[in-house]
Amino acid sequence: MWELAPRFGLVDRTFLPPFSEVAQAWWELVANGQLADNARASLVRSFSGFGIAVAVSVPLGLLIGWYRPVADLLNPLLQVFLNTAALALLPVFVLLLGIGETSKISIVVYACAWPILFNTISAVRTVDPTLLRLAKSMDLSAPRLFQKVILPASVPTIFTGIRLAGAVSIVVLVAAEMIGAKAGLGYLINASQYNFAIPQMYAGIVMISVIGVAFNQLLVAVEKRLSSWRVPATS
Repeated sequence: MWELAPRFGLVDRTFLPPFSEVAQAWWELVANGQLADNARASLVRSFSGFGIAVAVSVPLGLLIGWYRPVADLLNPLLQVFLNTAALALLPVFVLLLGIGETSKISIVVYACAWPILFNTISAVRTVDPTLLRLAKSMDLSAPRLFQKVILPASVPTIFTGIRLAGAVSIVVLVAAEMIGAKAGLGYLINASQYNFAIPQMYAGIVMISVIGVAFNQLLVAVEKRLSSWRVPATS
């Protein structure tokens, strides 16, 4: 449809060129190194912010979820942060941290932290009570109960938050790169639009989609690896 609609005049090919032209522009960007350079810049920023968010939010979520009074106390404040859009705070990050790498990585950390944190808290608090009763009947200590029951049972829900954060990390970063960046896929898309290089603009958008799908599949594979002990339900 993308290829045929512009060629048959169903849409203006000036603004939506045929897919073959976009593919040619993508290949030209690959050949001259622009796509690799910009993709590398985006991936470093995105993965850095995402990694920091995972490293901070998962242990913090496990701790908050384990101590129910702490979760009840912090929940209103955490809800405020969750419902404050990261992109709305982008000007604040730029003002405080400048337009360099620090502000871009920080906005990714902020955007990714909350879905991971809330899903981790929810994972700990919704562990099957039957598992807990069985573990307690075996006189497991609190650390062993946490290690052998709660943490493994929480993996699927935690990874739901991690996968959401993976998608958010790319979307938020691309938006941030459109403001004051000199490299990155967001910069490439923005610069192509300003220069009216429309096929290159779509090539950058396609590249973001490919990276997003690949990153999600990687996280799914890791989740399956960590959840291999779970026996699928049978009818």
